[in-house]
Amino acid sequence: MEQSGGNPRHRLVIAIDGPVGAGKSTMARRLAAALCLVHIDSGAMYRAMAWKALRAGLALTDQAALAALAASTEIRVIPGHPAFRLLVDGTDVTGELRTPAVDQAASLVSTCPAVRERLVALQREMAREGGVVMDGRDIGTVVFPRADHKFFLEADLEVRAARRWEELRSAGAGLEVGAVQAEVARRDARDSGREVSPLRPAEDAVRLDTSRLCPDEVLAAMLAEVARVAETTNP
Repeated sequence: MEQSGGNPRHRLVIAIDGPVGAGKSTMARRLAAALCLVHIDSGAMYRAMAWKALRAGLALTDQAALAALAASTEIRVIPGHPAFRLLVDGTDVTGELRTPAVDQAASLVSTCPAVRERLVALQREMAREGGVVMDGRDIGTVVFPRADHKFFLEADLEVRAARRWEELRSAGAGLEVGAVQAEVARRDARDSGREVSPLRPAEDAVRLDTSRLCPDEVLAAMLAEVARVAETTNP
C-alpha cells in the first residue's frame, strides 16, 4: 500500500485473518499496541449487526431484511487502550457482543452479501489513512488485498475449541468442551464454504500455527516479520 508523509510505520495497514480461536483478535490487539497503531476487530462489527438483528427479531436467513438493516445501521469503532468501544446507532454495545447467541447469529449474518458489502466499505473507510491493524476472516483477501503486511493465524481444532470454551466460561456460559468443539467445527465449515468472501489465507500471507506458541512468541514472530520487510524496503 502506498504511503506518504510522516513516520511510515504510522501509515501501515496490517491484516490478520484466521478461524475462530486461532488468536487473531488477541494478537491484533497486542501487535497494534506494540507498533502504536489502532486495532479494529472486524468480527465485532459483524457481531454488532447480529446484535441488532436479534433485537429487531429478524430471521437470520432473511437476506432482504438483513440488507435493509445493514443499510440503515451506523457502526462506529472508538479506538482505546487496552480495548476499543463499538457503537451501534450511537449506543455503546461493546459489552453485549461476546455472548453465545450473538456469536452464533454473527456467523449467519456474515453470510449475507449485502451485510458484507456494507461492512467492508466501513472497514476500508476506517483505514483510509492507514495506521491500523485489522483482524477478521477476509481482511487480507478482500478488504485490504494490498495491505502492507498480511498474517494468517491457525491452530489445531482441539486447541481452538479449548480457547473458545475458556472464553465462554469466563463470560458465564456453561457449555461443555465437546459442544464448543462441535460448534467451532461448524463455524469453520460455514466460514470456509460460504460463496462470498470465504475464509482462506491470502497467497502472500505469513502463516503462523499458534497451537503450541504462547502470545509472546506469536507477537515476536509478527514483529520480526514487520522489521524484516521494513529493512528490505528501506535499507
